[in-house]
Amino acid sequence: MNSILLENETLTSVNENINLIQRKNGLTFGTDAFLLASFLKEQRNGVAVELGGGTGIISLLCATKEKYKKIYCAEIQSEFADVIERNVKLNSLEEKIVPLCTDVRELKSANLGYEVDVVFSNPPYMKSDSGKKNEHDEKFIARHEVCGDINDFCACAKRLLKHGGFFYCVWRPDRLVDLVCAMRENNLEPKEMCFVHANTKSEPSMVLVKAKKGAAGGAVIYEPLFLNEDDNPKALTERAKKIYEECNF
Repeated sequence: MNSILLENETLTSVNENINLIQRKNGLTFGTDAFLLASFLKEQRNGVAVELGGGTGIISLLCATKEKYKKIYCAEIQSEFADVIERNVKLNSLEEKIVPLCTDVRELKSANLGYEVDVVFSNPPYMKSDSGKKNEHDEKFIARHEVCGDINDFCACAKRLLKHGGFFYCVWRPDRLVDLVCAMRENNLEPKEMCFVHANTKSEPSMVLVKAKKGAAGGAVIYEPLFLNEDDNPKALTERAKKIYEECNF
């Protein structure tokens, strides 16, 4: 199996169903990606689009759990679009996932031939002029809004979605206002939110948001998700264990 890897890549077993090619200079699979995949509601006959696929892990998780009939996985960096394509083939998911090397600022429903039911994204969460630039551009582009900011991602979701379709996003709590404003500017009304904490003593490290295109106002804020026990930072809470086991909230 190592013959499928390039020199700067590794192969990781994510669970019993997925083998994942990752680039050593790129962002690796993390909690935010898995929680977003778990937060996505099943629509087995639906078509979805992932914006900013990276390695394609969220699409792979959704496909193996049969959450959607088809998923288009869009990624602007050609190196990662190639990784997505090889991950799809490696896991025999060619009939479920369609890799796209494209810019979210240009992607629209006409490129697919129809509007879709769901759009989801783990987008770059840092402003382009914030933080220390990474040694490797791949990580910098993945983390920073250099190839589109959150408004661009929401605008793309608006173009792709049917009326009544859903946009899911994992985001930083300290920039939640930016996300909500971008959603509302693009006719995406936040309907559900869940804040994620390391434990009960920690500030939230991420927030999961579900928005609906063309919906009226009014959102449900779920009880916070605490990942680890207070007295043992390596031990998952029972709720977190269930989410990880089932890939479902």
